[in-house]
Amino acid sequence: MKTFNRIFAAVIVVMIAAFIGTNIYLYHIDLDAGRPYRVEAARLEDEIEENGFEGSDSLDLSKYPSIIAVQKLDSADTEAFFEGENSDYLIKEIDGEYYRFDYRFVPKDYRRKMVIAFNLMLEIISAAVIALLLYVKIYLLRPFEQLKDIPYELSKGNLTLPLKESKNRFFGRFLWGMDLLRENLEQQKENSLKLQKEKKTLILSLSHDIKTPLSAIKLYAKALSKNIYDTPEKNLEISEHINAKADEIESFLSQIIEASQEDFLNLSVENGEFYMSEAINKISEYYDDKLNLLKIPFAVSKYSDCLLKGDMERTVEILQNVMENAVKYGDGEFIAIDFADEEDCRLITVSNSGCTLSENEMPHIFDSFWRGSNTGSNSGSGLGLYICRQLVHKMDGEIFAECKDGVMRVTVLLRKV
Repeated sequence: MKTFNRIFAAVIVVMIAAFIGTNIYLYHIDLDAGRPYRVEAARLEDEIEENGFEGSDSLDLSKYPSIIAVQKLDSADTEAFFEGENSDYLIKEIDGEYYRFDYRFVPKDYRRKMVIAFNLMLEIISAAVIALLLYVKIYLLRPFEQLKDIPYELSKGNLTLPLKESKNRFFGRFLWGMDLLRENLEQQKENSLKLQKEKKTLILSLSHDIKTPLSAIKLYAKALSKNIYDTPEKNLEISEHINAKADEIESFLSQIIEASQEDFLNLSVENGEFYMSEAINKISEYYDDKLNLLKIPFAVSKYSDCLLKGDMERTVEILQNVMENAVKYGDGEFIAIDFADEEDCRLITVSNSGCTLSENEMPHIFDSFWRGSNTGSNSGSGLGLYICRQLVHKMDGEIFAECKDGVMRVTVLLRKV
């Protein structure tokens, strides 16, 4: 903003200098330079000497824009010759006769009018430039001024700095989105800390509970190893105690596994109604350009539009995840989106060539943190399709995949209204 203010000040200084310089030039310009009427009078003099003079009508004055009229001295009316009409004139002697050349000249207030006109023009231009700069400052730069510290604060983990609401037509939604992102990150941070605390407490509690049956098992095992019990019946009883304690430990382990498999992502969905074309158009607009640059053939089949149940933004997110997987793990031969109907549902299928997953791997592709054998050196968390499934389920839909003849097909099922 400081740089813009310096530019703004420099523009004002330049405009003031232009005002002063222009006015100085206009006041010192020689409007009499050349005196074109004298040149035209000299040419008329030569014409009269050559052709004679039979009155003004005998001359073609259209060739002489500064000359209004030519009059020959009449000795009987000398006073009229010299006084005549109220206009500027000059007298010339041609072949012993005197001629009066009436001419038009720049009015004395012409300079003043010209100065006023130029100043008015400069004022209008200056006002337009200043208005434009002020508009840029208020509606374009000021919103970003409010954001300059936000990325830095977010990077430090400071999620409590709110953004002021703005009705700015260009960045109002952008500012609102940044503030919403900050709130979501803050909420996720709180949820993550809460979840970590709960799981840590659970693990500590279960670990403590496991120690008791584990100690009993060790004690029974030590007794058996030293043959403390001398009857088969007692040995059998101790074996049953060991088995019971092992079952108890197994129960605790099951609780740990179950807790670790709970949904650790806070995925919110705003279910409503939306036209399928809205989501497909967003996907097409983005991937038409991206896949064209990557030289990957991309086709979207024709479809009849319909009203779907669910969250439009989340549906776009799901399709983007599937498309990114097709780009990342396919061989680049083709990517396509097809559509089908099944009862009251619309099926959206993303297909790509180059699938190398085995049949044994297919049941696990929607598991959290699972990555297939085709990932290679591609980075990833193994959460993309897991998140897709969670979102689709929250919209009362389904997602499934199949790999056949080297083609991966991921189908998203959404319900029609």
